[in-house]
Amino acid sequence: MKKVGFIGLGLMGQPMAINLLKAGYELTVYDRNEDKTAALVREGAAGAAGPQEVAEASEVIITMLPNSPHVLEVVFGEGGLYPVLRPGQYFVDMSSISPIAAQEIAEKLAKKGVAALDAPVSGGVEKAAAGTLAVMVGGTEEAFAAVKEVLSAMAGSLVLVGPAGAGQMCKLVNQMIVGVNIAILAEAFALGKKAGVNPENIFQAIRGGLAGSQCMEDKAPRMFSGNFAPGFRINLHAKDLGNVLETSRELHVAVPLTAQVMEMMQVLINDGQGGSDHGGLALFYEKLNSLSLKQEG
Repeated sequence: MKKVGFIGLGLMGQPMAINLLKAGYELTVYDRNEDKTAALVREGAAGAAGPQEVAEASEVIITMLPNSPHVLEVVFGEGGLYPVLRPGQYFVDMSSISPIAAQEIAEKLAKKGVAALDAPVSGGVEKAAAGTLAVMVGGTEEAFAAVKEVLSAMAGSLVLVGPAGAGQMCKLVNQMIVGVNIAILAEAFALGKKAGVNPENIFQAIRGGLAGSQCMEDKAPRMFSGNFAPGFRINLHAKDLGNVLETSRELHVAVPLTAQVMEMMQVLINDGQGGSDHGGLALFYEKLNSLSLKQEG
């Protein structure tokens, strides 16, 4: 399959779509922001006037949108994909949405002979640009095999987790772990700083031990430089945690640590930091403890 459609050319979607072009796919793109569509056309993609035009030109249709309502609107809303979808097509939603919404989409599209997969990603803008995202997929083995080569153009790792909705559930688990990890990094470094120990020295001392993690490697340097230019924005992470809390209530699972991190993010969003990188959770602890983790010099 060489004809791919891509809907949603935001911070993550744009570099992902560019990697599909680099891999040689015939790409048709759409974003409601015409400038974003035009930017991909300059890279070699075909621009579409709306979702239906993308579907008509494509064998595989990929969406990368903010949340469940946006995906449902693109698929089932006015001018959406559903009326023009045809048997044998593949729909791959790479957004981070509710597992329940992903299951609903898969069930409805199956009635039209369209295989749907939920394939959220982890890795942020840097890995989106490098084509090394971690992609966690929910759907059938047959559909996964059919689109695996396409997804590989954007992925460093690609795992079929389970049936429809399983990819989104995996992403929620990922976001819980990442959010709590960033928070405890900031909390611990704040304690070290208050005690008069250089947090960057603490980082160097512990990074090779059990406390070390990819999260620490990526986010600690941001805390020490004060650079919270978005790789993955706080408001998007808060959106994901909202989906976690909604799902946890439906399943009657207690998630107190995740709920606490969500409250921290609400404080930061209220302070105007929603567009900052989620490593900016450090700003919550800096404010709480009247200190700065930024290193001088």
